[in-house]
Amino acid sequence: MSAEIICVGTELLLGDILNSNAQFIAQQLAQLGIPHYYQTVVGDNPQRLKQVIEIAASRVQILIFTGGLGPTPDDLTGETIADFFGVPLVESAEILEDITQKFAQRGRVMSPSNRKQALIPQGAKILPNPTGTAPGIIWQPRPGLTILTFPGVPSEMHRMWTDTAVPFLKSQGWGQEIIYSRSLKFWGIGESALAEKVSAYLNLPNPTVAPYAGKGEVRLRISAKATDEKAAEELIAPVKKQLKEIAGLDYYGADDDTLASVVGELLRSSGETLSVAESCTGGGLGQILTEIPGSSDYFWGGVISYDNTVKVRLLGVNPDDLDQFGAVSATVAEQMAIGVKNLLQTTWGLSITGIAGPSGGTATKPVGLVYIGMAGPGNEVTSYECKFGTMKNRSFIRLLSACTALDNLRRSVIVRTSV
Repeated sequence: MSAEIICVGTELLLGDILNSNAQFIAQQLAQLGIPHYYQTVVGDNPQRLKQVIEIAASRVQILIFTGGLGPTPDDLTGETIADFFGVPLVESAEILEDITQKFAQRGRVMSPSNRKQALIPQGAKILPNPTGTAPGIIWQPRPGLTILTFPGVPSEMHRMWTDTAVPFLKSQGWGQEIIYSRSLKFWGIGESALAEKVSAYLNLPNPTVAPYAGKGEVRLRISAKATDEKAAEELIAPVKKQLKEIAGLDYYGADDDTLASVVGELLRSSGETLSVAESCTGGGLGQILTEIPGSSDYFWGGVISYDNTVKVRLLGVNPDDLDQFGAVSATVAEQMAIGVKNLLQTTWGLSITGIAGPSGGTATKPVGLVYIGMAGPGNEVTSYECKFGTMKNRSFIRLLSACTALDNLRRSVIVRTSV
């Protein structure tokens, strides 16, 4: 038994509107333990919608539609569904009265076109819309197939799903189990490399493990099907423990953790402090750090040393080294890190200098070349060379630089405190 989500609207195909409805319904289906393996987006075209219905109805037991329930000529979901199953549309006096009252409450006269929204397939039940004028339907056009339709407006669809759809699905025997997921996060390792490390876990039946990547990090999603969250957690816990052990320091957190929040907790628990010196990131690292509530406990501030004179005057970078090695160099990154650490009297100093592009690169120092400097509690200084040139995106290079700096600090703090 499974469900399929069908989102109707040419505006979705054109990218004019973000399809958040599919994400919401997918999450809700998981909470009900109802698997779904397909999502379809189709434009406002009756013939193509019929083709989608034909395919979907042959492979699932629940069809969930969003969009196409409005009063305009291109809102064709209801009549197309009825036509596909060879059932006439009938006007619902209940729906018509509800729409009329809603217009009256708003001090408006109902347009004749809104009467179209009172038409539903013969035999279908109404799926009420408490806030809007477009109701949906709950219909079983043939044995073993249930259809639910919702308007495309997210706020209306959410309310209708919670108030009516969920109780109906549970009354039909669905929703007896949940699909519960935990997400493990990794930095400093590629998706393919991590997948190879944990390959023995990628074919488990329950819980399942799946890798995916995004914005520089890699995640492993562990999903368990169980009667409740506690039972699911019991299935997930041993697998989670084993995956963390395999990944070692490449694992940095789970679920809502971020590199900044994890680093913050490490610094807070060890009673240590941090300052930053930024060139190419222009304050981006400081912004990420201060997005965490309570970061003032450990983050004392930073210097945006975009111009070389700031590097020299505030951070104590040797001008001769700037001339010899350039601002984008390991030498300068190290001096920036120790300079800001001493200037603000913190336990740790982090620095970033690089070429974020899209211009400014050379054959020897291309766009995406970044150096990260780190000064530790004993004034030991290290630097790391990173090459993000394949990204070809200034904002992404800056983000990767800031996050990689935090990851290097995370690893150093862990190693230091575990000795």
